[in-house]
Amino acid sequence: METLIEYFTRVARYNLWVVVIELIFIGLVVYWVVDFLEGTRGERLFRGVIFMLIAGVLILKLVSDRFHFERLEYLYKSFLIFVLVVAVAAFQPEIRRALIRIAQPRFLASSSQQLARTTEEIITAVTQLADNKVGAIIVVEKKVALGEFIETGVRLDAKVTAELLMSIFHPGTALHDMAVIIRSDRIIAARVQLPLAEMDSVNGIELGSRHRAAMGITSGSDATCLVVSEQTGRISIAEGGQLTRNVNESLLRKHLASTMDEMAPIVERLWKRKA
Repeated sequence: METLIEYFTRVARYNLWVVVIELIFIGLVVYWVVDFLEGTRGERLFRGVIFMLIAGVLILKLVSDRFHFERLEYLYKSFLIFVLVVAVAAFQPEIRRALIRIAQPRFLASSSQQLARTTEEIITAVTQLADNKVGAIIVVEKKVALGEFIETGVRLDAKVTAELLMSIFHPGTALHDMAVIIRSDRIIAARVQLPLAEMDSVNGIELGSRHRAAMGITSGSDATCLVVSEQTGRISIAEGGQLTRNVNESLLRKHLASTMDEMAPIVERLWKRKA
């Protein structure tokens, strides 16, 4: 008891604010490490190592101060070096992953480059779907959130890739029907039900449900919607409730580039918050 009182007396001599700041900083570091390791094989190992080190330091400090076990303290310090070496070997995959993140943090990556990659992935998917006459409808969310429509579908939150988009719309798959919503560089949801526009023809041409849905979602938001016709394989773009039909790859890239340019500042702020 006397040892504990003496220990806390020494701690009380330090500047209180300095101690609080140090403890907060240590807590944040430990929280970041635990959050980083969550779901990995190293999570439990890290918790065990931290518990062992903290308990060992506290017990050794109290015992050595009380009974002057200098040799035991020396052996424990050597043991800490051994634990450090073992930890480096045990946490090798996690350490490598952490170093990669530090070297290439997401918030430092150019949002325009990320969105340009997303644009190319979408274009690749849409053109191949059109070549194979596979029907598809892809909504690119901008400033106006589409949360109420996302809730009607199946949440995915997956990185945009051409392969994933083509797999989603492949006939017979569970998610091929209805729409996909893209936010930033992520496919947020699939099999999303969209509102249909009241009008059912453009320039005398009858429209299918996909084209009407594209006009419906864009008339009530600032989203851009891409449609691939299952009958003709032609690509259409809907913006502001207006439908542009028979779009070639060049015009498709121009529309998507303009859409991504509008999204870049919003996406960059979002990535910084996540980072």
